Amino acid sequence: MKFTKLTTLLASATLAVSGTVAFAADYTLTISSWAPPTHGINAKMWPKFVEMVEKATDGQVTAELKLGIAPPPAQMDLIMDGAADASIIFHGYQPGRFVTTKLIELPGYEGSAEDASVAYWRAYDQHLKAADEHRGVKVIALHTHGPAQLHSSTPVTSLEEVSGLKVRIPGGVGGDVGAALGATGIQVPAPKVYETLASKAADGVVMPLESRKGFKLTEVAQNVYEMPGGLYRGSFAFIMNEDTFADLPPELQAALEENVFGEPLSREIGKIWDEIDATGREATEAAEGNAINAASDADKEKFSAIAEDIRGKVIAEVDAAGVDAQAAYDMIKSEMSSN
Repeated sequence: MKFTKLTTLLASATLAVSGTVAFAADYTLTISSWAPPTHGINAKMWPKFVEMVEKATDGQVTAELKLGIAPPPAQMDLIMDGAADASIIFHGYQPGRFVTTKLIELPGYEGSAEDASVAYWRAYDQHLKAADEHRGVKVIALHTHGPAQLHSSTPVTSLEEVSGLKVRIPGGVGGDVGAALGATGIQVPAPKVYETLASKAADGVVMPLESRKGFKLTEVAQNVYEMPGGLYRGSFAFIMNEDTFADLPPELQAALEENVFGEPLSREIGKIWDEIDATGREATEAAEGNAINAASDADKEKFSAIAEDIRGKVIAEVDAAGVDAQAAYDMIKSEMSSN
C-alpha cells in the first residue's frame, strides 16, 4: 500500500488518533480497529502508538483511525491485502492459523500485562518468530490482556458451578480451559458480547477485567468469579502492511524500528492494559448489584492441576510447529518474574 502524501489543506482537516492536527506529516497510516470507540484499544493504545510514531519520526509519519472496516477475524487478511496500513489482531479468533501464540495464553504466569507483553516480545524474537505464523504482514508489537476471569449474570462461587454453563470463550487456550471446566463454549467476537449476554444467548463470558467497562459487562454480567493469575491471557499483535513499511524512506524505517516497533511498543501497550484492567475493577466495585467472588483455596488447587495439563498439551502443539516450546515457555516465565 502506498502512503497518501497530504497537501497542507488536507492535513489541516485531518485529525490523527492522538487528536493533534497533522500539519507536517508526509505519511499518514490508516489504522483499522474493531473495538468499540471508547474501548482502551482505541482510546489509549492507538493514540500511544501515534504519539510514539510521531515522536520517533519528528512528525513525518502520523496515522488516522478507522472503525468497522472489517470484523475482528478479518483483520490479518485486510492488512495483507493493503486495505489498511495497520491493525490489531486477536490470535484466538483464528483457530489453527496461530499455534505458537498459545504459549503466552497459558494460565499460571505471575505478573502484570506489561510484564507479560515484554516477555512475550522477547520470546517471540528469540524463539517464536521462526514458525513464521504472521507471514504476509509485519509484526510491530505483541501483547496480552490482563488475567481473564469469568463474568456471569448469576453468581458463580466455585469451579464446579462452571460446568454446564453456556459461556462465551475465545479460541486458543481460553477454549481449552472452558472445555476442561465443562462449559459449553460459544465463540462470539468481543464487540458482540454485550448483546449476546443481554439476549441470554450465553450465561457468561471469560474476559479480562477491563471488559467490565470496555464492553459494559457491569450491566449484563454483574458477577465476577476471580482466579488469581486468571483462567488464561489473551494474545494480540499489532501488525503493519509490509509494502507500507517498505515505502518509507530508510531513515524513517530505522527510526521506527529503533524507537517504536518491538519491545518499546509492546511494553507501552501492556502498561495501558494494566491501567484499563484497574479501571474495570473500579467500575465493578462502584456498580450497584455487582460482585467479585474470589476463588477458594480448594479451587485454586484444582485449577492448578487443570492448568498443568493444558500447559503440557500446548507445549506439545508448539513443539510440533518447529519451535522449542519448553525453552520459550521457560523464557517467558523467567522474564516475567525478573521484570
